[in-house]
Amino acid sequence: MSQHKELPAEIPRLGNRFTAAIGRLLIWLIGWRLEGTFPSEKKVMVALAPHTSNWDFVVAMPFIMAYRVRISWLMKKEAFFFPFRGLFTWLGGVPTDRSAAGGIAQQVASQFRDNEKMWVGITPEGTREKVTKWKNGFLRIAYAADVPIFLVAWDFPRKRLCLDSLYQPTGDLEQDMREIQLRFSKYQGYHRNKQTNTLKGNASSRDRTQ
Repeated sequence: MSQHKELPAEIPRLGNRFTAAIGRLLIWLIGWRLEGTFPSEKKVMVALAPHTSNWDFVVAMPFIMAYRVRISWLMKKEAFFFPFRGLFTWLGGVPTDRSAAGGIAQQVASQFRDNEKMWVGITPEGTREKVTKWKNGFLRIAYAADVPIFLVAWDFPRKRLCLDSLYQPTGDLEQDMREIQLRFSKYQGYHRNKQTNTLKGNASSRDRTQ
């Protein structure tokens, strides 16, 4: 059974002891483990990569249940209709309107300001298919909301969900994307051939656990 980690009090929570027990059982059944440490942050962007398969979320969900971490996710506002609106909101859904002035980044930044605790998860690739470059929306949201980015990686060969590091954006879009891709480059997704070719080599001299 995966070793339980105590979560900092700052982290937004979801679920109860029963759902946590189910999550721990599922983690044991699939044979995965969690590595790394949760940051003591009330508000973060959570970047999850490499995203190459629907199995990514099948693997991630038991960990979310086991550790009772509430990770919000973006969804078009049209999907929030009765009788699903309440359910989607409870699960962490954040309604977005792509046609609204200011764009998605400002909408999500407003949600961050309105909530005492909020973690928002995004896969930078934006799709399970192979892409030549990542979407920068998660960085733009982090800039607008003035929040750090928590890097979480699937590593399928070693059956690990890795809490890699907390990254403090510099505001330089190109530099930030390069550093984040570099930190993810040592992990391998379910479909290696669909994985984006991120930068290789060692991380920069900045503290990897900042």
